[in-house]
Amino acid sequence: MKTFTFLAAAAVTLVPVAASAIALPAKTYVMKAGASDMFEIESAKLETGSADPQVASFAQMMIADHGKSTSDVMAAAAADGLPAMTPKMTSKQESMIDSMKRTSGTARDTLYKKQQIQAHRDTLMFQKQFAMSGDKPQLKATAGMIVPVVEKHLDMIKGMSSGAIKAQ
Repeated sequence: MKTFTFLAAAAVTLVPVAASAIALPAKTYVMKAGASDMFEIESAKLETGSADPQVASFAQMMIADHGKSTSDVMAAAAADGLPAMTPKMTSKQESMIDSMKRTSGTARDTLYKKQQIQAHRDTLMFQKQFAMSGDKPQLKATAGMIVPVVEKHLDMIKGMSSGAIKAQ
């Protein structure tokens, strides 16, 4: 009985690893990347006027970098023969933008940082997944180029000093 319990626990632990190894279809990747970029740009637009120069500078960088990644992904998708697609933010992303719009000042800065940590973690996961197992060569290469940029963003936002944020 103890062996069965141990094996069952081990199997449950491995499920997320196995699930993440499943190849992400190219169209899904393009839509997720586009939605992620849209969220990053829209939320950053709300923070470019932050009184915290570190937050305002980060927001400006998000607009530039995510605008570039959108262009890169769309060009790679076209090169791989995918039809033009119009990404849309998820309802969760729209809700996070709405939450930011309802706050201001340092409360908004804190919320922005918290959202950015989670958004960049999520983005990093699917970018790495597609870079490793994508089925379209141009998109796969593009995802591979985006991964270190997202890692840099995540490190930067985690490094911003704020007593309200405890990056895990």
